[in-house]
Amino acid sequence: MSPRILKSLLGKNVTINFITMELFKTIILLFAFLFSMNTMTAQQKSHSTNVTTETKMNYLLYEPPGSLEKAPLLVFLHGGGEGGNNIEAVKKHGLPMLVENGKVFPFYILSPQNPYEKGFWDDRAVAELIDKIVKEYPVDESRIYLAGLSRGGYGAWRLAMNNPGRFAAMLVICGASAPDNYAGWIKDIPVWVFHGEKDQTIPASESINMVKALKEQGAEVKLTLYPDAGHDSWTEAFNNDEVFEWLLSHQNK
Repeated sequence: MSPRILKSLLGKNVTINFITMELFKTIILLFAFLFSMNTMTAQQKSHSTNVTTETKMNYLLYEPPGSLEKAPLLVFLHGGGEGGNNIEAVKKHGLPMLVENGKVFPFYILSPQNPYEKGFWDDRAVAELIDKIVKEYPVDESRIYLAGLSRGGYGAWRLAMNNPGRFAAMLVICGASAPDNYAGWIKDIPVWVFHGEKDQTIPASESINMVKALKEQGAEVKLTLYPDAGHDSWTEAFNNDEVFEWLLSHQNK
């Protein structure tokens, strides 16, 4: 829009200068962004890639709507029941389920599928997949986060330990742990840990002992215990928007 047209809209006595035009352009861009947020549909697409010479990994990738610049990335590791070669299984719980139900997030969500139905996560393969996504999408590398539940919680501890400085913060839900092995290696990563006190699959003591060990290392760590929850403590954890606000408040330097 020209200064002449703008002046006719604002009034004859208004002085149009460079600052006014720049402010006007900024307002137009802001309205365009807000409009795109209401009209664009966020998508979670299925993919498959060879992350090592021996491992083929399926994954879901959620892209935030209306992104004008680099966005954070949250890596989600599912539990033991969703492994194998059926990517639809990954949508049963946690973040992929929320996305399928229409929840919108302001960050990318990478949800790989563990190709081993009964085996543990291959953290090296996941790390390679993260590298691939960072190269192909506008990811803010200072704001890469990690979340895992159950077997994925154990995988998250290992992934964080073997990739120091990669993750700005992490969530671990009802996961087994090895405090003596992991605490000293991940003490610089802010962690929020969740567990159900009635969990008979992985006892809450796994999380309690890990949090204690991290605190002894001087780590920034939080523990939330749900007194009435069993193994499924992820539903309540992921339905709390404060959890994601806490994640996004952290950034690697």
